[in-house]
Amino acid sequence: MANKTQTGQIGVTTENIFPVIKQFLYSDHEIFLRELVANAVDATQKMKALASNGEFNGELGDLKVSVELDEKGETLKIIDNGIGMTAEEVDKYINQIAFSSAGEFLEKYKDQNIIGHFGLGFYSAFMVARKVTIESLSWKEGSEAVLWSCEGDPEFKMGPAKKEDRGTVVTLFLDDESAKDYGTKGKISQLLGKYCKFMPVPIVFGKEQEWKIINSIEPLWTRKPSDLKDEDYVKFYKDLYPMKEEPLFHIHLNVDYPFNLTGILYFPKIKERMAIEKNNIQLYCDQMFVTDHVENIVPDFLTLLHGVIDSPDIPLNVSRSYLQVDENVKKISTYITKKVADRLEDIFKNDRAAWESKWDNLKLFIEYGMLSDEKFGERAMKFALLKNTDGKFFALEDYRKAIADTQTDKDKKERKKKLKQTRKEKEKANERKLEESSKRGDTKRNNEPTIIIDPSEPTPIEPPKPEVTTTPPKISPPPTVQTTPSIVQTVPKTEQPSNPKPSVSTVETASMPDQKVIYANFAE
Repeated sequence: MANKTQTGQIGVTTENIFPVIKQFLYSDHEIFLRELVANAVDATQKMKALASNGEFNGELGDLKVSVELDEKGETLKIIDNGIGMTAEEVDKYINQIAFSSAGEFLEKYKDQNIIGHFGLGFYSAFMVARKVTIESLSWKEGSEAVLWSCEGDPEFKMGPAKKEDRGTVVTLFLDDESAKDYGTKGKISQLLGKYCKFMPVPIVFGKEQEWKIINSIEPLWTRKPSDLKDEDYVKFYKDLYPMKEEPLFHIHLNVDYPFNLTGILYFPKIKERMAIEKNNIQLYCDQMFVTDHVENIVPDFLTLLHGVIDSPDIPLNVSRSYLQVDENVKKISTYITKKVADRLEDIFKNDRAAWESKWDNLKLFIEYGMLSDEKFGERAMKFALLKNTDGKFFALEDYRKAIADTQTDKDKKERKKKLKQTRKEKEKANERKLEESSKRGDTKRNNEPTIIIDPSEPTPIEPPKPEVTTTPPKISPPPTVQTTPSIVQTVPKTEQPSNPKPSVSTVETASMPDQKVIYANFAE
């Protein structure tokens, strides 16, 4: 055998499937009630679809889902008057774990609103029950009622039932531990309020004489924004968060391409860091509550918001308590961020006074977004505000313009300082050039006579000196020799028989104050 290649299928037994379901199917055992009610709502929605398509012409009756608890008998019933099931359908959808009838039904009725994943959802009942029974009568003409029962092991019993009205009754016989946790009216009412308060079919709790409608079948986010007023949004917020202050404003989400998403997001008042709360956005799937942990659906900074998001395109794992990140989720996250930025910018542009009055509550949220989300940060540069010590608000661009003169003066001072340093360096360079030029001139005039100025004679008045230029001064040729008696000094006579005896004087020229010119008179 070792030398032969063998192929085959791994055999899987069902002996231990129920312990696995009981321990690991769902992270929160209380979800069992949501799943069973969702299946009943699903069956009712299917009944509506059949009637609207003309396939069912009978009497629909009062379409609703009833939940009944017998505290003494420790039983819980979920009752619907939806499409029901035949014996063949029970065998197909119940006996074959995790096969969802909703998948097939959607292929035929794609435009209808169907929640169900009946297989696994139904088996969540065994997390709290020692025994489960199903009584069902199909809507199909000539169908016979069927009774199915199972005590939490792979064996089941199925046979005829006495049920006479269309629909399904699921009965849970609670185990001892679950009877303590879920065997009271208060607990069941609380779970129905948490998971089922917006399901699209009326849900009643209690016996017929004391029915209490649990849910609102048409929540605000499913309605058109044009049909709603601000008061409607505030009332809905109060229904969601009875102990909270009124929100600053809201955003109504509604998109059907390239994904389906509806919802309403509210901006709460956040005046102090201690008041920050996350996980106040509730995620729904076709009006069925899924979770309030939406970290994978919206960017982290948006988890500060309150409200509701509903999308059938958000994938859920088997427990429906954790979200799987896929392309649709990424698109939804990007869309929500854009809609939030659009709404904030719209208020900033069209109602600046209201924007400034709300800024102290919005500041933390917006600055957190600017730091944590690059795309939102780019958008927020248009509507973020700064407040000066006088309490006056400025948009970032307005503030830049307001301080432009102050910043320019500072720059000018810096430039003046640099220019002053440059001038000094140029002056020193000019001085060095003049010194070098003077040295070269002294060498050439070694043989020129020494000029002696008599201190008794008046000193010529020097004209004001212009700024030193970088161009070395050029010595102009001496003008026509003339006698200037007041400044002429006689040079002592020496023995120079062959040369005339000059009379020499010096003056500074107006154009070249640093350059002395020699004037001479040659005696006959």
